[in-house]
Amino acid sequence: MSRSGIVNVRMVITEEKILSNIDKVHRLINPNSKKQIIQLEEDAFFKDLVESIKTYLIEYPKKKNFPKSVYKSAYELVEFATNQFEENTKQIEELIRQREKNISLASQLKEILAIVEAKDSDWKERVHELSSEFSEDIIDTLGLIGRSKSESSQNYQDAVKLINARIANLETNLHIEIDMERIEDRSKALSYIGIEIADALKLIPAPQEEVEEIKEEVQVEQTQYYEQTRVEVKPSLWQRFKNSKFVRTIKYIMKIKVVLDLPEALPEGKTNN
Repeated sequence: MSRSGIVNVRMVITEEKILSNIDKVHRLINPNSKKQIIQLEEDAFFKDLVESIKTYLIEYPKKKNFPKSVYKSAYELVEFATNQFEENTKQIEELIRQREKNISLASQLKEILAIVEAKDSDWKERVHELSSEFSEDIIDTLGLIGRSKSESSQNYQDAVKLINARIANLETNLHIEIDMERIEDRSKALSYIGIEIADALKLIPAPQEEVEEIKEEVQVEQTQYYEQTRVEVKPSLWQRFKNSKFVRTIKYIMKIKVVLDLPEALPEGKTNN
């Protein structure tokens, strides 16, 4: 699909079509969906969908009369994306902790292997101390190495190979690196939604029936959040994602805009792009 084709359609895209595009994006970032976005850079279809939504928000000629259903769906998409981004951040943090632990375990295992191979007098005690950190097969294999009478025996050599293989696995953390790369790719797509759609959504006044509820919710904190969200521009949106504060920021970007800007309605017509 050609991006220029989407950009040039302007308001030819119907409300039903844009709602359908929002739903498609929603499904592509849903972790429970069978078909999910894999790599943002290589997924032109996903980018085109997001671009069509962004274009619709920016180029809609009468912002005061913007379709409520599209506003609601776009807002929910951004909120879902940012919630997923925060979940991804938690998963990444957990994987980083696991990777650090594995590297530490690899160092311990390497040290205990040297002790067992050297038949140090306390090798049994040292192996026992690690019984809570390693599986039973690793502990048994270390015991086999320590009790072996000949380093040339096949059992001894196989046991040493097994321990060295486990050390290598712990050091490389291949499965963790794969998981982290997968999650980071999803996070790029989620942040892309936040940067492109949430930024465009700020231009749309919230539906009138939601204003009173919004006013009440943000009355106390509006000054503080106005300063936090209005001073910074697009590059900081990505920074807010990385700091896992984007959900609150986007909510207040739009809610505060309604409270502060709604009395001065945006001009209608083609001049309002």
